[in-house]
Amino acid sequence: MPALNVNPTRMELTRLKGRLRTASRGHKLLKDKRDELMKQFMDVVRENRTLRRKVEEGLTRANTAFAAASAVMSPEMLEQAILYPRESVCLEMGFQNVMSVNVPVYTFHTTGSAEGSAAPYGFAATSGELDDAVEALGEVFRDMLRLAEIEKTSQLLAQEIEKTRRRVNALEYVKIPQMEETIKYITMKLDENERSSTIRLMKVKDMLLKEAIEERREETEEAMRTFADADPGPTQV
Repeated sequence: MPALNVNPTRMELTRLKGRLRTASRGHKLLKDKRDELMKQFMDVVRENRTLRRKVEEGLTRANTAFAAASAVMSPEMLEQAILYPRESVCLEMGFQNVMSVNVPVYTFHTTGSAEGSAAPYGFAATSGELDDAVEALGEVFRDMLRLAEIEKTSQLLAQEIEKTRRRVNALEYVKIPQMEETIKYITMKLDENERSSTIRLMKVKDMLLKEAIEERREETEEAMRTFADADPGPTQV
């Protein structure tokens, strides 16, 4: 039985052969896309690992400095020092196409920065540990944005890889074998019909030949009988 429910005709055979060529070409393109996506994904994963380690170290350093500042400063003074920031950050998000996948691109710029240090407090009533904490957070902020961008990119690429892998497997193990089996079935049916038609033609030819021979024999016998009836025999003197 064929894998697809089709009529075994030459038109259907031609159509299936065209679909098989298209499916084979699409299978090759999807495999190339999957391989390139895997390469891009591995590059992103390596960068993600490096950035995550760097961000974790920066946050650890900032938390340690804040803990030290909290130990030498009163909670009211610490809250008052960082209550009103001196700078504001404007974040913009765009998109970049990576192998038909739109991945986010984050860009930011600061506004309202005054001359000198960007610390939102004076140095008279604060400790040096708070300065170290603010400086560490400022250094790690850009890496945190890049890490968020990379992690979202890796998530989107992983989803696209899984989707492409399912398509490749569907073509390789389901669609293409079904079409090949159906083409084989239609070809066998057409060959069988052609052999049957040839046998029928040969039988009809044999029947016609037998009828022609029988008619010729009957004509010959009729002619002999007519000749025998017309012959008067030998003349007597």
